Amino acid sequence: MRRLSYANLILILASALGAAAFLSPFFGPPPQQSQMNAMAHSGDAMLMLTLVSLLALAAIAAGVQSNEMNAKTLAVLGALAAVGAILRFIPGPGGFSGVFFLPIMAGYAFGAQFGFLAGLVTLLASAFLTGGVGPWLPYQMFAAGWVGAIAGLIPHVRPGTRWEMIILAGVGLLLGLFYGLVMNLWFWPFVFQPQQAAMYWQPGDGPLQIVRAYALFYVVTSFVWDAWRGIGNAALILIFGAPVLRLLRRYQKRFHFAYVENQATSKEFPQPSLRESATP
Repeated sequence: MRRLSYANLILILASALGAAAFLSPFFGPPPQQSQMNAMAHSGDAMLMLTLVSLLALAAIAAGVQSNEMNAKTLAVLGALAAVGAILRFIPGPGGFSGVFFLPIMAGYAFGAQFGFLAGLVTLLASAFLTGGVGPWLPYQMFAAGWVGAIAGLIPHVRPGTRWEMIILAGVGLLLGLFYGLVMNLWFWPFVFQPQQAAMYWQPGDGPLQIVRAYALFYVVTSFVWDAWRGIGNAALILIFGAPVLRLLRRYQKRFHFAYVENQATSKEFPQPSLRESATP
C-alpha cells in the first residue's frame, strides 16, 4: 500500500477543517438566525481564510520538499489559476461559470492533490479579480478544492477517446451540482423564514429532519441554478476538454519523473536512473 506523503496529509487535514467549518453551526451554540444571510460566518471567516491559505502553502512546500512538485508544476498551477479566474467572466444563464473547467481538467490530469490546490487557488484568484471577497470566500475555496480533488479520483476510462470526454462531461455536470449543494451549507443554518419553516433548520432538529429540510430547500431554491453550472461544465469539457487534456498530459509526462533501478549495473552497487513517467 502506497504511503501518504506529507503534502497529501496536509490536504486531508485541510479538507477535514473545511468539513468542520461547514458543519460547525449544527454542533455548536445555535447561530443567530434571520431572514437574511449577511452575517453568516462573519465571526470565523477570516480565521478560516488564514488557515486554509497556510495549509495550502504548507502542502505546496511539502510537495516541493518531497519532489512531488517543482518550479514547473508550480508555474502550471499559477497559470491555471490565472486563466481559471478570467474564465469566471464568461457570461451564461443561471449559475453557469467557466471557473470550474480548469480545476476539473487539472485534477483529472494531475491527480487529486493538484486538483484540490488548483480549485482552491483559482477561487482565491477569481475572488480578488472580481471583488468577491467576503465571509463566503474560504468556503468557496474549500468547495472548489473538493471539486478538483474529486475530478482527480475519477478513473481514466479509455484515455484519448470520445468516451473519456463524455464520462468527464458527466462528472462535470455532477460536480456543478455538488458545488452548489455544499456551498448552500455556508449560510443555510443562519437563515430562517417562519412562513417556510419546513425548508429551514431549527435547533433541536434530528439528522433526518435536517436532511429532509435541506433537500427541500435545495430543490426549491438552488437546483435549477446549479444545474446550469453543471451544464456549463459539461459543455466546456465536450468542446474544449480533449485538446486541454492532451496539453495537460503532455506537461504531466514532462514534469513527473520516477526513480528506477538500472538493470545494467551490478547487484552489489545498483544505481538509480531517471526516466520519464509513463503515467497517462
